Amino acid sequence: MDSPDFPTAAFDRRAWPMGGRLDYWHAPDGWPVRRYRLGSGARGRMLVLGGRGDMIEKYLEVIHHWASRGWAVTSFDWRGQGGSGRLTDDPLCGHIGDFADWIADLNALSADWRAEGEGPTTMVAHSMGGHMLVRALAEGMTPPDAAAVVAPMLGVHTASLPRWLAVGIARAMVRSGHGEDRAWTQKEQSERQRKMRQKRLTHDPDRYADEIWWRDHSREIALGPPSWTWVLQALESTRALERSDAVARIATPMLILATAVDQLVSTPAIRRVAARIATARLHVYGPEAAHEILRELDPVRLDALARIDAFLDETA
Repeated sequence: MDSPDFPTAAFDRRAWPMGGRLDYWHAPDGWPVRRYRLGSGARGRMLVLGGRGDMIEKYLEVIHHWASRGWAVTSFDWRGQGGSGRLTDDPLCGHIGDFADWIADLNALSADWRAEGEGPTTMVAHSMGGHMLVRALAEGMTPPDAAAVVAPMLGVHTASLPRWLAVGIARAMVRSGHGEDRAWTQKEQSERQRKMRQKRLTHDPDRYADEIWWRDHSREIALGPPSWTWVLQALESTRALERSDAVARIATPMLILATAVDQLVSTPAIRRVAARIATARLHVYGPEAAHEILRELDPVRLDALARIDAFLDETA
């Protein structure tokens, strides 16, 4: 127990934790993928997968949390975002030609990660990372002992557009040669625009401000909207995964956390996919949680961490 005379220092979300290692893992084709590792591994090893547009820096707080619990935590920036380069001439456009490229990277990186040590293994994935993890498991990736996916992109929230129209628009834009162009403009010039984006992500203005701080101080990791190809890939890959018979064959113990009011991913799709995975447990938050559950206000964030920790203690 902490002494009242020596309270635990608050975690500095705008600094790298002491003792970590930032380097590059190279994919089989030589592409440099920025990687970060922290923790002793006394409890086991954990791989943390971020979402679209994310960078390692956004999740230093939870990486530190799990490292302090004894996990050897590894996280990385997906090819084409964060510190892992870009796939178009536009440094702010989040582009990938085929989601299969990210699946290949995940398979290769996780194989090397698995070979680094022994003990229980787990993967924690957010949003797009959750989609990649579930798809990779469905396609036969060597599974971890347990997995937790948070607000996974198992369906795309298309707002006021019916899904068929969103698919049609994306296909038309790709076919007309705009596949590598930004699908929309990320407006953050005014306080009102920033507030609107923040509310889609988190109720915590301070943690949202952390992301902006990192982007402003390290412009090479900043990313804006996705490309039209990314949008089409997301719509097609999520639908194919939901319809795949392989989803029902996933045997990895899995905790799925979602929120009923998510404005980025489809909560109904999450419920449908979760129901098909026999080993999955689903918890859905209410309006108290926006999309970035692990970067929410503490009542939600700490509850999510407690759920994940208890699940991993039981299953891994």
